[in-house]
Amino acid sequence: MKNIIVCMKQVLDPEIPLSLFHVDAQARQAIQPKAMPPVLSPFDENALEAALKIKDAQEAEVTVISLGKKLNRVVVSSALAAGADKLIMLQDETFGEFNTYLTAGAIAAAIGKLGQYDLVLCGLQAADTNTGQVGTGIASMLGIPCITAARKVELNGDMVRVEKATDDGYELIEVPAPAVVTATYEVGALREPGVEAFMSASSKPITKWDAQELGIETGNTDRFSMTKMYEPIHASTCEILEGADHREKAEKLVAKLMEAKVI
Repeated sequence: MKNIIVCMKQVLDPEIPLSLFHVDAQARQAIQPKAMPPVLSPFDENALEAALKIKDAQEAEVTVISLGKKLNRVVVSSALAAGADKLIMLQDETFGEFNTYLTAGAIAAAIGKLGQYDLVLCGLQAADTNTGQVGTGIASMLGIPCITAARKVELNGDMVRVEKATDDGYELIEVPAPAVVTATYEVGALREPGVEAFMSASSKPITKWDAQELGIETGNTDRFSMTKMYEPIHASTCEILEGADHREKAEKLVAKLMEAKVI
C-alpha cells in the first residue's frame, strides 16, 4: 500500500470582499473578519485531489498535515470528509504565518515522525502569501527529489511520474519515490463530499503535535523580518473635459492622454 502525505494550509478566504479585509499596521498582520471563517488554500485542495486520484487507482493511505498557530478544526478536518484517511494538526504559538523556513522544517519533522511514505504533495503556492517555497523546502530538508507545477501525478511502483506544466504544454518527468510534488489547478478541483462522507469523517484519526513533540527549535529560524504591512490606498480623480462639440472634447482628451504618456 502506498503512503501519501498532503500538506494543506488554513488561509483567509481568497473570496473575501475587499470591504471586509483589514490590516493591523501596528501588529503587521491581517485581520480575519469574524463573519468569514478561514478555508483550506485552494492550491492545496488541488494537491489533495491529486492524492485522491492516486487512491482511486490503487491501494493508498492519504495523510493530511496542516500547520498553524490556531487551526480551525472544522476547516482542516474537511479534508477527511473529502477522502483523506488521517489528519495531523501541527499547532504551536511559535508557528509564524510567514516563516516558510520554520513551516518547511516543522512539516519535514512531522513527516519523519510518521515514518514510511512514498509521496508528499503540496499546493503550488499558498493562497495568502503566494511564496511557493514550502514544498521545495520540505524536499531539501528531507533530501528527496522535488517536482513543481504538476498538472498530473501518478505513482507507478517505485517511481513518481509527473506531467509538469510549462508555458507551451508539459514535460513528462519521472523520479524515484519518495518525492515531493507541488500541484497546480490543472490537477482538478477537489471533489465535493456527500453527507455520508462528512459523517464518517468524525471517526477518522486526528493527531495534534506541537513544536516540542516534533523535537524542533523555533527560536532562531527567522530568515527575514516583516518591516511593514498596510492596506494600499487606491486614489482616483475625475476631470470633466468641456468643449463646444464632440471633436473639441476628443482633441482635449487626446492631449490629456499624451500629457500623461498613456499614448
